[in-house]
Amino acid sequence: MTNPVEVTHQGPKPKHVAIIMDGNGRWAEARNRPRAFGHQEGVKSTREIVEVGVEYGLEALTLFAFSSENWQRPKKEVDLLMGLLQRSLKKESPELARNNIRVRFIGDMSAFSDVLAEQIQKTELDTTHNTGLNLTIALNYGGRWDITQAVRQIAQEVERGTLTLQQIDGDVMAKHVCLADVPDPDLFIRTGGEYRVSNYLLWQLAYTELYFTPVYWPDFRREQFLEALAEFPKRQRRFGLTGEQASRKNFA
Repeated sequence: MTNPVEVTHQGPKPKHVAIIMDGNGRWAEARNRPRAFGHQEGVKSTREIVEVGVEYGLEALTLFAFSSENWQRPKKEVDLLMGLLQRSLKKESPELARNNIRVRFIGDMSAFSDVLAEQIQKTELDTTHNTGLNLTIALNYGGRWDITQAVRQIAQEVERGTLTLQQIDGDVMAKHVCLADVPDPDLFIRTGGEYRVSNYLLWQLAYTELYFTPVYWPDFRREQFLEALAEFPKRQRRFGLTGEQASRKNFA
């Protein structure tokens, strides 16, 4: 990881940024290269964006690496992605640990090979006591899956008698979905020119500011990330209030 540099920023800063890293394959195809080349270049962007997140002082960064729908892609590409993920985690984990970054994974891990599952567990274990950036990687994740598994956990508590129907509210749900121990994302970024959230953090993005860019992920580096971060203080986050109420609250 590079030496920290001063990152200038005017106005309120997001604490938690969630990103859909989209466009690796299309980036490669535009250069008449195999899609695998795009995924490999995308790893470089991921490394740089994590570095900037640390320098900027983010509390949490959540990256959508592989969705539950991505299994529908050609088997050759899926196998390549799984291998690239395993190798990247093995290579990057020591550096992440040295830089006080805590890494964890959300999603259904049961579908992965033993080799990849072991590497995921090792990466989490090696960084579990770190107190810096919370880096979450979403793998075999879907927002609907997340909400469904939360509902199942709540139903089990009702069956056991530790929770009543009357006690179930938004706060209870929020405690059972993924990322319950970090603030909801303040800023969502999607690269690659698509304008949708694609089943990503559906519960957690309820009041998140959305930022879309046509830049493919392999080209999304420091400059592009800082541009997205600089957009955040330009937004007025009202949370159901009027603009005047929100302004008074922000300056209180």
